[in-house]
Amino acid sequence: MTSRVMNKIGITVYGCEQDEAEAFRALSPRFGVIPAITSAAVSEANALSGPRNQCISVSHKSEVSEPIILALKNAGVKYISTRSVGCNHIDTAAAAKMGVAVGNVAYPPDSVADYTIMLMLMAIRNAKSIVRSVERRDFRLNRVRGGALRDMTVGVLGTGHIGGAVIQRLRGFGCRVLAYDLRPAGSSGPAGSSAPKRTEANYVPFDTLLRNSDILTLHVPLNADTRHIIDREQIRRMKRGAFIINTGRGALIDTGALVKALENGKLGGAALDVLEGEEGIFYFDCSQKPIDNQLLLKLQGMPNVIITPHTAYYTEQALRDIVEKTIQNCLNFERSLAHGQN
Repeated sequence: MTSRVMNKIGITVYGCEQDEAEAFRALSPRFGVIPAITSAAVSEANALSGPRNQCISVSHKSEVSEPIILALKNAGVKYISTRSVGCNHIDTAAAAKMGVAVGNVAYPPDSVADYTIMLMLMAIRNAKSIVRSVERRDFRLNRVRGGALRDMTVGVLGTGHIGGAVIQRLRGFGCRVLAYDLRPAGSSGPAGSSAPKRTEANYVPFDTLLRNSDILTLHVPLNADTRHIIDREQIRRMKRGAFIINTGRGALIDTGALVKALENGKLGGAALDVLEGEEGIFYFDCSQKPIDNQLLLKLQGMPNVIITPHTAYYTEQALRDIVEKTIQNCLNFERSLAHGQN
């Protein structure tokens, strides 16, 4: 083993928030790692001016484009670990072409799965309009009664870690669960993500899932094959009055088609923790500036649509798991380099 692995290993952590920084500082000594932490998102400039570490960590909140990857490569970076399950914010094709490895963190799915169930219940019980009425001191009951989850069919699109955890939670509600996964069991996903596990749900063809689901919840990664996997044609095939829940990635849904379906009553509602064009809006205080996303503004104005700012993962448990797995990713990469050099 080389002296680099025997000695402490440096990791440059970009886009690091205060609680993340505290977790990195608390956990790093146990692994023999020295983190170089910056709150700034990775860029061409700080890639070249920052510490010369082979491994870096980036947040899912910023794009890692081809020029940035080239700057990182020129600075000696060989491995990028994103603090997220999804890698859609990284130009993975450019990274592969340049020989820069990319890894993700498959943290426990509980945070996102719990949040998904919460959004389902809020959507079918008209929670948004109820809360808004109470805030206006209008305590009358809504004219439209809510639905009961046990009487519904829930379609789960994607049965990896998170989709599988959602299915486990749904069993307690007594509802019918249908499932569809793009990848066959045993295959590997992007950036080394684990293969989907077959659950006890009833697996059906995609069209059957769409036509029979009262609630459709999305848990597939965003890539070229899944972008707008729910578009105008898929929505047309869904049940009238169905609900869509999205805690995956915004671009899984054609937002324009979603808005039209909500406006004309084809869909009964939606609960979205992610949205196309969320970059530059989510995670920022926009209360004193105009929002240049007309579809978001339309959705916010609808009483049957819940929007939250990509927060399903945001728990203390997930924070610690993400930081620990990020450190482990970088250590494993360094050890693989050392093994190859022996």
